[in-house]
Amino acid sequence: MTLYIDPPTWPGHGRLWSHLVSDVSFEELHAFAAAIGCPPRAFERDHYDVPEAHYADAVRAGAREIGSKELVRRLTAAGLRRPKGRPAPGQPHVPTRSS
Repeated sequence: MTLYIDPPTWPGHGRLWSHLVSDVSFEELHAFAAAIGCPPRAFERDHYDVPEAHYADAVRAGAREIGSKELVRRLTAAGLRRPKGRPAPGQPHVPTRSS
């Protein structure tokens, strides 16, 4: 099991956030996130948003610290990247006003 987390440098809602991803499967990611107490609502498309206050918890539990660019590279190489506005693999594209 290899989970990755980038530094808490992403601002939002008055806090800094990290991204937690798996390069194996979403099942692995969801199981790890649940084990460290991430609520399901923290999942967004292909990652969990982890507040800075819980970054060390994720690392202690086994998440590997890597930079944001490397995190995206690994997620993309694993075929698990789900950019905004694109459907998940196997899902139909549902047009929106912006697409």
